[in-house]
Amino acid sequence: MFTDYVKIHAQAGKGGNGAISFRREKYVAAGGPDGGDGGKGGDVYFKVDKDANTLIEFRYKKKFKAENGENGEGGHRYGKSGEDLYIPVPIGTVVKDTETDEVLADLSEPDQVALILKGGRGGKGNSHFATSTRQAPRFAQDGEPGEEKDLTLELKLLADVGLIGFPNVGKSTFLSVVTSATPKIANYHFTTIEPNLGVVKSKYGDSFVIADIPGIIEGASEGVGLGIQFLRHIERTRLLLHFIDVSGTEGRNPVDDYYKVNEELKKYSEKLSKRTQIIVANKADIITDENLYKELEKVAKEHNQKIFKISGATGEGVEELMNYVSKTLKTLPKENLIEIKEKEKVYTLKDEPDFTITKIKGAFVVKGEKIDSIMRKVNIGDYESLFYLHRKLDEIGLNQALKKQGIKDGDIVKIGDYEMEWED
Repeated sequence: MFTDYVKIHAQAGKGGNGAISFRREKYVAAGGPDGGDGGKGGDVYFKVDKDANTLIEFRYKKKFKAENGENGEGGHRYGKSGEDLYIPVPIGTVVKDTETDEVLADLSEPDQVALILKGGRGGKGNSHFATSTRQAPRFAQDGEPGEEKDLTLELKLLADVGLIGFPNVGKSTFLSVVTSATPKIANYHFTTIEPNLGVVKSKYGDSFVIADIPGIIEGASEGVGLGIQFLRHIERTRLLLHFIDVSGTEGRNPVDDYYKVNEELKKYSEKLSKRTQIIVANKADIITDENLYKELEKVAKEHNQKIFKISGATGEGVEELMNYVSKTLKTLPKENLIEIKEKEKVYTLKDEPDFTITKIKGAFVVKGEKIDSIMRKVNIGDYESLFYLHRKLDEIGLNQALKKQGIKDGDIVKIGDYEMEWED
């Protein structure tokens, strides 16, 4: 089974917690804090596996998680970092954020490796929080959670030339003639259900890869049939051979077929519709009306496209076509056809708060990444830790913001899983 589209869930490892510990040695009356830091959580990478050619393995395993970092220990012993997770995928795999559809990686090079999710940082041990006035801190920092995402994996074939056209126009027969590929060939009015790849070696000694893309039907760009799955494989090709049946044996109009297929390409991708295209008028050996070819020839001239009249069955015109394809490919540069947008840096003005305050059922609910980071550093059951918490909340302006919101003695403040009573 050729699997080229799957959705999975991946999670980087959580950072280990910092330790709360004090030196305990004979003849040392008051040992200082010696809690070590937690280890970093493992990252999640995707890497190209030269032996893989489909995404079928992901049909059976959908969840992936890197190893967590270990907690710190006394004696300034740091926790071990979690092992990174490497997920093997076939060359040509594009990794996307399912929620935003953002392209995170385009794995189109041999042995390529891409970092997708970062593991959480390890928490600091209590030795980091000792000061001249707080010499025995009884709190440490929790490790940060690792990044977590739903991911979409799409496999886009790596081919130089794509064969496109309606079903049963002779693409599979042509591929079997010009390459060593052995696609299933029959006179069906439905399409091949799997893309086929073949390597062409020209008389000049160079070679290139051809992909027989399953027949495009009307509505393919909207997902009719398996349209979108097929169209994605054409995205990487540098040159399109548009196969059109000019025999007239099935009552098809070659000109109509030309415009319908190109309309589907344009609907799917404006960039794809502008890809260099050669019209291949196939089944010339059984043509019933020469005007069918002549009308298509006029369309080719109108769009400044090269047209070849061939027969995949008899080999007529095939060598001339392939020589022209070989020469044309040398003029078409290889490019990264998948655009990966660099993440924009977001700058926060100093007068903008790092948190939000919402009043829900009489309680003031505080949320924000900076608040969460501070809460991970405290031990609510320890007096010194609470003192540290209140000082930090005051530094970031939360106390002042709550006063502006009209908080009064006895009101409840909720931060994460904790509830605290306000005292002015």
